[in-house]
Amino acid sequence: MSPFRWDVLLVALVLAVPVLGLGLRGDFTTEEMVSRLPWCLLAGWAVVALLRAATTPREAAKKGAADDVVEPAPAAEPESAAA
Repeated sequence: MSPFRWDVLLVALVLAVPVLGLGLRGDFTTEEMVSRLPWCLLAGWAVVALLRAATTPREAAKKGAADDVVEPAPAAEPESAAA
């Protein structure tokens, strides 16, 4: 998975907002702020990878679900009284 996918970049931007805010407020120097931004990208990649892994169905579950399907038995025909 590429670290420059749109979902990774979006999560990284959300995680970078506090860092950018501290830089604008003056708590971080420009060098400190820029050195922390790649960590936001890495954290964004990790969050997206974890969510994708958690929401992807397992292969065993897909195969097992098809094997568990039980078709209903055909209805028994009533015997004819006329002989």
